[in-house]
Amino acid sequence: MLNPLHLRTLTAVLNAGSFAAAARRLGYTGSAVSQQIAALERAVRMPLFERGAQTITPTPAARYLVLRAYEVLAALDALEDDVRGMSEGTIGRLRLGSFPTASQRLLPIALAAYAQTHPAVETLLDEGEPDELIPLVRAGELDLALVYRYDLVPRAWPRDLREIPLLAEELLLLLPAGHSLAAAGAVALDDLKHETWVSTREGTSGASCLRRLCARAGYEPQVDYRSNDYGVIHGFVRSGLGVALVPALAHLPGEGVVATGLDGVEARRRIAAVHRTAAANPAVTGAVCSLRLAAARLEDDLPRSIRTSYASPTDAEAWPLPPALSDPRS
Repeated sequence: MLNPLHLRTLTAVLNAGSFAAAARRLGYTGSAVSQQIAALERAVRMPLFERGAQTITPTPAARYLVLRAYEVLAALDALEDDVRGMSEGTIGRLRLGSFPTASQRLLPIALAAYAQTHPAVETLLDEGEPDELIPLVRAGELDLALVYRYDLVPRAWPRDLREIPLLAEELLLLLPAGHSLAAAGAVALDDLKHETWVSTREGTSGASCLRRLCARAGYEPQVDYRSNDYGVIHGFVRSGLGVALVPALAHLPGEGVVATGLDGVEARRRIAAVHRTAAANPAVTGAVCSLRLAAARLEDDLPRSIRTSYASPTDAEAWPLPPALSDPRS
């Protein structure tokens, strides 16, 4: 097998005209150049130079080899550049997981920014709930996933994953526009004990959060309609079939539905990005920066109580925004 280092040395000798001149250009000793050429001659089983007392003359085989080597070495240089880009996270592929409301509101902003700063990274998206995405991240099938948890439904992510908090969303009460409480401002849970509720499916974190909030007010909510599609939930509320509690990202203002806060309720849905602590894809760093940028920009569109947050100052420093993106409103 031909050694690329020897091909580079051969090219340098032909360009310089002698072993000594090539050695000076390459930073080698004359002996090292001579040894490399000899090794290359053994590999190709042909002489590459006619050696005189004071001169060397390249053979046709040497000239042909150098001619072909330019193409090979250029390809190798390009490969080395690509490998360097992969190690720096500027070239390659990012396999991203997300859940529907984040895909609708957060990802369009984040991926647009990421595509600008990382045009050579191919991004693939898979969608699912946290219980579906977490195993894929741990197995290395996803590089990064957006997940959520509710304050009243505690859960911990596996210890081999790193969590980067992004947003803490307010929970919004959805009422039909003609509801008697629609103009009342923040509503107390105690005033909703006789309402019919529209909620997510039984066993979901959203349904559990609603049940625990109502339990604090001393009652069990009457849930007659269930769907994991927030568009369906909005439609049922709009039609006057019930009221609903949804995270802020799940609410798109429209006619027929009034969104308000719950008086005295501080529970939030918290969104985070998670990735493997070991063997993380270098492209994850830029993606997390773009997600933080998107989270900051969403502050202007969501209720004022929504906020960006970090687990600790160390986390904030570990994921700085790129200089060109440091102002979320620029």
